[in-house]
Amino acid sequence: MDKTIEESIAEAIEKKELQAYYQPKYDAITGKIVGAEALVRWIKESGDVIPPVLFIPALEQTDAVNQVDWCILEQACATVLELREQGVKMQLSINFSRWHVKETDFLEKLNTIVDRYHIPHKYVEVEITESALISESEKILGWVKEIRDAEYSVAIDDFGSGLSSLQFVKDIPADVLKIDRSLLSGNCENEKERIVLESIFYFSKRLNMKTVAEGVETQEQLGFLRTCSCDQIQGFIFAKPMPKEEFRQLVIEKNDGMDAGDILQIQAPSGAAKLLMDAVFMKYPLVIFANLTRNSYYMMVYDNFSTTSCPSAGVFDELIEHGTATMHPEDRDIFRMTFNRRNLLRAYEQGRESVTAITRQLGDDGIYREVETSDFFVKHPSVDDVLTITLCDVRG
Repeated sequence: MDKTIEESIAEAIEKKELQAYYQPKYDAITGKIVGAEALVRWIKESGDVIPPVLFIPALEQTDAVNQVDWCILEQACATVLELREQGVKMQLSINFSRWHVKETDFLEKLNTIVDRYHIPHKYVEVEITESALISESEKILGWVKEIRDAEYSVAIDDFGSGLSSLQFVKDIPADVLKIDRSLLSGNCENEKERIVLESIFYFSKRLNMKTVAEGVETQEQLGFLRTCSCDQIQGFIFAKPMPKEEFRQLVIEKNDGMDAGDILQIQAPSGAAKLLMDAVFMKYPLVIFANLTRNSYYMMVYDNFSTTSCPSAGVFDELIEHGTATMHPEDRDIFRMTFNRRNLLRAYEQGRESVTAITRQLGDDGIYREVETSDFFVKHPSVDDVLTITLCDVRG
């Protein structure tokens, strides 16, 4: 009687025939190895290699694929530990199927295996496919949050493979977005393809997600991805999946990278804009865009601002009232009088370029800090609305 695929895999695990192969991830600018994805290979006792495409799809029809994932995780953790013992701290990512979402003790199993090797959780990345987000949409949010709360990194794999949903990317608290190779099929020479890719990298940066481009094979693809501020590259242009020992030698002995070149010539304007915003937020952790004519606003706030309780968008008048309530009682009148919409419009009509006030604001931690708030009047070429950009600097 022929064995089922589940029985064959269980026997293969027992015989240690399932082996983790590692495909390195390279920094897109420096060309240095910064991590790797652990992939399964079935190597029979005879030496024959059964590619994943011949057994993983069948296993994914049931939760039998889970035992493969746990097996590869165990080997990946051992590799992380070996590298650490040789002075290399490197994160490895492991694919986990959608069936794990149904495991009530998933996090307990994950912690048990990782902690057995005494490695920090941040060096293990859980990869979930985009299709898993769709099929398990009701449970996936809580599942991912639990994983990240335990200090593991989470990556959305195969983004753009056909089921892309910006809604899920927006809602899922993931750390990394992996761009599917199908989006590079035109060798980045098609204008529409380039626009789509540029848009993906732009919103990824805005969501503070790292990006990994999968399946990169040509210099044309690499050159374009570098201009888009793609963070990491994974593909045959650098390396194929390889056995542990070969990977270890590559990381330790040959991780020299390449000439990064002049970043000012490499990056596209979107990359320069990202650097500019990073510099702005070093000084001003809160930036507010307001349309005084239409009484609206939206804000960009970084974690190091004193208070983050205000809605990120809404009615400008309500924003000023909310801000006034957070000020020290002695400073509330000056804040309200300086920044209420009527007085700002009057200042604009008088030809002023900006309005500034220094007040004491109550932070989320219950401490008052001195904050310098400056409203700069700006002009959009397409409309006559009065617009402002507000920069807030915590001074104490």
